[in-house]
Amino acid sequence: MNPIPEPSVERLLTLARLLDHLDVLYITSGEIEVRTGWSSNTIRKDISYIDGSFASPAGYDRQKLAAAIKSTLGLDKPHRFCVVGLGRLGSAYLNYSAFSDEGYELVAGFDSSVNRIEILRSPVPLYPAYKMGEVISRFAISLALLCVPPEEAQKTAERLVSAGIKGIINFAPVVLQVPEGVHVRNVNVVDELRAISATIQCS
Repeated sequence: MNPIPEPSVERLLTLARLLDHLDVLYITSGEIEVRTGWSSNTIRKDISYIDGSFASPAGYDRQKLAAAIKSTLGLDKPHRFCVVGLGRLGSAYLNYSAFSDEGYELVAGFDSSVNRIEILRSPVPLYPAYKMGEVISRFAISLALLCVPPEEAQKTAERLVSAGIKGIINFAPVVLQVPEGVHVRNVNVVDELRAISATIQCS
């Protein structure tokens, strides 16, 4: 499969979720445009990256298109992930049940504080940070939520990469340096607030 541009991946993810919540048999690119604000040309271009047969004179078969998007993007396969850093943010994710509904299995939590691990009540096994490499390898974990303080983020990311992690959701307000083939998504609520306030100001 040829690489899909990141903006198209983002839209396809949104489209898959939209299709899952619609109660129609078929949907046209024009109807998708009304619901999303994307142009019909953009929608057709994005869908052209998807393998499968889902077009008909009545439009796209909703269920087939949703399934094809998930298959192409690997969303129809289970994914194992871990949480690193069990402060307020990281520990909150230990009890977040929606992960499993979407096919993501949280299999481990890590923290550098043994005391914190001992007092936390969690449905997920917790381990000291020095066991990351061993546990990640044993359970074939490919993704990580990085919830450590900024000064620890780069070093921890390097340890995750060395252990075999291929994708990191980074909650620390720092830019991580990772090798090619490892993907990072940065999540920073302050940045999002700045972006939306700037958009309002400039609109």
